[in-house]
Amino acid sequence: MSILDKAQRIFGGATAVDKDRVPPGQTVTQKFPVLSYGQIPQIDLKTWTFEVIGLVDNPVRLTWEQFLTRANDAVTADFHCVTGWSRLDNRWEGVFVRDLFDEARIRPTATHVMAHCYGGYTTNIPLAALLNPDVLIAHRHDGMPLEPEHGGPARLIVPDRYAYKSAKWIKALELMPENKRGFWELHGYNANGDPWKVERYDF
Repeated sequence: MSILDKAQRIFGGATAVDKDRVPPGQTVTQKFPVLSYGQIPQIDLKTWTFEVIGLVDNPVRLTWEQFLTRANDAVTADFHCVTGWSRLDNRWEGVFVRDLFDEARIRPTATHVMAHCYGGYTTNIPLAALLNPDVLIAHRHDGMPLEPEHGGPARLIVPDRYAYKSAKWIKALELMPENKRGFWELHGYNANGDPWKVERYDF
């Protein structure tokens, strides 16, 4: 049995149509594998907050209750992990990031964003990537509340980047004037993370 055959058995295989949709080196799965660094943080929704900070004129801070009242947006998008699997047609529900940025009034000097998470994880993303209309802070996946192992109560979803940019347990988005590397980027992962360009690693 070839390596590809083994991967297809593990991940569920890829159809001819799927192969036209997935980036190079990816295998389609119907499962949703759990990959995280460190332990799942224990998050109390009574004290949970999400913020947009940094180079903004109107910092945004939401409690969980405030977030839920705004969580009326939804996208259906594919999800590509840097380890080589892709899950298609995920339905995410939450709040569009571009609307949060509009409210925060981003300053012209902002070029990049650092995502900060409960548990200490960080990842850096070009501002332009987060302004895409399918980027959101998601609290539901495929009609169900987002499980903690998949980033619940809320995670960032950036469909056109590898999933390490879709930060779990999101806490804040910090607008920055330059590109600073986050956790995995400091350990050799590509700072841009475009799956269609196979921007996996810098080593």
